[in-house]
Amino acid sequence: MNTPRSQNRPKSRRPNAKKTPGLGARRASAALLTAVLNDGRPLDEALLTEQDVNGTLARLDPRDRGFARTIAATALRRHGQITDILTHFLDKPLPEKSGIARQILHGALAELLFLDVAPHATVSACVALAKTDKNARHFAGLLNAVLRRASREGAALRDAQDAIALNTPDWLLDSWREAYGNETATAIAAAHLLEAPLDLSVKSDPEAWAEKLNSTVLPTGSVRLKDGGRVDTLEGFKEGEWWVQDAAAALPARLFGDVTGAKVLDMCAAPGGKTLELAAAGAEVTALDRSAKRLVRVTQNLKRTKLKAKVVTANALTWVPDNDDKTFTHVLVDAPCSATGTIRRHPDIPHLKSTGDLAKLVAQQEKLLTKAAELTAPGGTLIYCTCSLQPIEGEQQIEKFLAANPSFERATITSEELPGLEEAVTPLGDMRTLPTFWSGNDAYAGGMDGFFAARLKRAADHS
Repeated sequence: MNTPRSQNRPKSRRPNAKKTPGLGARRASAALLTAVLNDGRPLDEALLTEQDVNGTLARLDPRDRGFARTIAATALRRHGQITDILTHFLDKPLPEKSGIARQILHGALAELLFLDVAPHATVSACVALAKTDKNARHFAGLLNAVLRRASREGAALRDAQDAIALNTPDWLLDSWREAYGNETATAIAAAHLLEAPLDLSVKSDPEAWAEKLNSTVLPTGSVRLKDGGRVDTLEGFKEGEWWVQDAAAALPARLFGDVTGAKVLDMCAAPGGKTLELAAAGAEVTALDRSAKRLVRVTQNLKRTKLKAKVVTANALTWVPDNDDKTFTHVLVDAPCSATGTIRRHPDIPHLKSTGDLAKLVAQQEKLLTKAAELTAPGGTLIYCTCSLQPIEGEQQIEKFLAANPSFERATITSEELPGLEEAVTPLGDMRTLPTFWSGNDAYAGGMDGFFAARLKRAADHS
């Protein structure tokens, strides 16, 4: 009796993640890319989602989690180049119903061309991943062919590309050229193609912590780590001796000067780095934010660092303080913005923001500044800052505010207040940092986030 041929065929089995090294990390990176590029979600939000119990990062070890994030971040950072290179290997774009095939390809090219991963490891894991997806599995053969060609021919194509033009949206590059000139705009875009270093703000004695962590003390007092890795495993983390905060982000709160015993309002406080700074400096801080979810992190960091602040969940525009005079001597507004100054750390921003978002953000910033002015006591200090490179969210915002609020004047920032960053002081006395600052081959190379800050003084009430 002959056995039907179908019974002689081996059963189709999906690749086992445990038997396919790196498959889990590639699956997670594909999920992250889907979240950003298909669903329009921020990368940080996607990371949190994928770390949940049923997420693709949940069962990965820390090394694979980090690798998944690196793949996704690099694929986003180099998205324009990767898309251009794929046109050389694909006769036509992949169809919509190709599952995660497109994300697999983008992640794989990030590995092959920008992360120096061994080709055989990338190709085998990515083809295996495609076979686990009901739609992408139909393109496993194509992916295999494309990735093998890319491993041989991709580097030459990459080296011939204009990385700046391909990876930077026209509206951003044009706006930076207008604001800073072509040379600086090009340098900013180039800086965004590099992974940002990790900076720490310490409660005290940065020199000692730099020595313990084999790091560098920056002129402004932040500590810059020389090596990456998991921060929660470093000395001093559990003890709450420091927190992660870009060197530029640490500057606005310091512009208040001595805040010992001062009543300070940190509007739009989450994720809380500036709240921690002010609390560590001895201020009585009220940390205000409309997002209860984001304030959880602020509360957790306050507990870890053993610092105190009053945490309030409320809409800043309608909130009324419960203190007697309803004002504060110091008010800090780190306003919601396009965040274009943080693209090095958040390579998803060019994919999520557009010129159309600016009008809404600018209107919101105006309202927050007006409210902040009301909450600033006579004779008090108001600091406005944004992590944006767009002048419309910085310099132009302040000029409009001062024109409409004669009781406020600019308290000019001096170069002595920004050691090592004299170029960050604008002609009008505001602060403007760029990703190109500290990017040379000196002792503290690595650049910084783009930030704007203005310090304003309210006239004393003599009525």
